[in-house]
Amino acid sequence: MSAYTSNKAIGLTEERTFDERVIYVNRVARVVKGGRRFRFQALVLVGDHKGQVGVGVSKGADVSAAVTKATGVAKKHLTKLPIYKGTLAHEVEAKVGGAHILILPAAPGTGLIAGGIVRTILEVSGFENALSKSFGSSNRINTAYATLAALQSMVSADKWVTRVKQSASQSTVDSHQLSVKRKIKDHTPKGKNNE
Repeated sequence: MSAYTSNKAIGLTEERTFDERVIYVNRVARVVKGGRRFRFQALVLVGDHKGQVGVGVSKGADVSAAVTKATGVAKKHLTKLPIYKGTLAHEVEAKVGGAHILILPAAPGTGLIAGGIVRTILEVSGFENALSKSFGSSNRINTAYATLAALQSMVSADKWVTRVKQSASQSTVDSHQLSVKRKIKDHTPKGKNNE
């Protein structure tokens, strides 16, 4: 039982904070002995414009049933994304199936330069400035999952900065070891075996 239904059951009303968008509805057919059975498949996007976003795909006997089920799936699979000054902390890239998505951070005032599903996901997530490019397949479901996978691979700015400091200190140690090896190599006598 979810928090929403339990509050509703005891008489409390909860304000809906999620932006729910139906991205795509597809009619699918299953061939059986008597002919074809038609159902509907819905792709729904749920977000709160503050870094939480979820994608859901589900099938139903009619459009409204498919959308309701897909919305439930999207709410179950919400993920938190780090937003850095209204944009991404760094460029991200992901590939799901044939869909290949590249998303880049952008300067303030740029807006969302993206098309279709990528733009909707960035908008609902709460990103204000970003650039994107879609390579490969234009399949809507794979594109949605590839965009979400790319955004989930992003490392938040505070963790990214500490990693840079650690790698900088490691590179200092590495350069010191390299200079020591060069000094040793310069002082070793050159012979036929040591060239």
